[in-house]
Amino acid sequence: MSFVRAWAAKAAGGVLEAYEFDAGVLGPEEVEIAVEYCGICHSDLSMLNNEWGMTAYPLVPGHEAIGRVVAVGGHAKGVRVGQRVGVGWNAASCLHCRSCITGDQHLCSSVQPTIVNHHGAFAERVRAHWVWVIPIPEGLDASAAGPLLCGGITVFFPLLNFGVKPTHRVGVVGIGGLGHMALKFLNAWGCEVTAFTSSESKHKEARALGAHRVVSSRDAAAMQAIAGSLDMILDTVNVPLQWDTLMSTLAPKGRLHVVGAVLEPIPVNAMGLILGQQSISGSPTGPRSAIDAMLAFAARHKITPQVEHFPMSQVNDAMEHLRTGKARYRIVLDADFA
Repeated sequence: MSFVRAWAAKAAGGVLEAYEFDAGVLGPEEVEIAVEYCGICHSDLSMLNNEWGMTAYPLVPGHEAIGRVVAVGGHAKGVRVGQRVGVGWNAASCLHCRSCITGDQHLCSSVQPTIVNHHGAFAERVRAHWVWVIPIPEGLDASAAGPLLCGGITVFFPLLNFGVKPTHRVGVVGIGGLGHMALKFLNAWGCEVTAFTSSESKHKEARALGAHRVVSSRDAAAMQAIAGSLDMILDTVNVPLQWDTLMSTLAPKGRLHVVGAVLEPIPVNAMGLILGQQSISGSPTGPRSAIDAMLAFAARHKITPQVEHFPMSQVNDAMEHLRTGKARYRIVLDADFA
């Protein structure tokens, strides 16, 4: 038997407690990773509270893991023992459906999320299929890179998927865990970047993160001044917005792209979409190829998330720090099981 120490919740909204589980025999295409660092994503909190109705307990959260490979299944490819790697939202996919074959493994109908009916990385070790075990470039700070594997790819993939150009004008709604990374990526991409925030205290920081312009989403005059100017808006928040006002800032052929998990329906003015030839879309994380491209881009441009560190043994304090909106802007747990 292969016992692993971890932190797990036994019920919805419960505290995370010391927990031990038997990981069983390593599969032939699996890789086992000794966790060094694990980011905390808002999705961990949503899963803890069963907000999406798909949590199985006991839940071991954690899907932004960085660590060293300690075991490799006999049929696993592309990784070696001792290599520093990461695992994000997904831990496996079927590799034979249309989505997988065409390179969209993250859209596989039987994709295995790392923390859905699978033990995550608030643990000594985590396992994943070799396709989803991502080598970490030497140029990245391993202690801060974890959030790139979920939050980072979530905001980076739309740039690839929709062919965003350096000449495009892109707005980012929400300067938080996702939004601050979007500002950094878009600035390095070459875009003219507008940050939307309702917090006056974040204006200076948004500019430091890469925004060329900061607009208060509650300022009607400021919103009117940029009407019809943006090629894309990346919405990173999970709360309802003044959708008509936001859409009014899009240029013809502009796109509102949603990556924040808004649970309420988004009302759509069909005539506005038609007359402006505009689009509303959404996406989850991204395929393996996009994650590799993002990490290479981040290493080349020295882009890392802004993080705060907690020992993993203080995971409940860290989760409360996130829950109360105090994180600036991502939290990383340092494994301290030894």
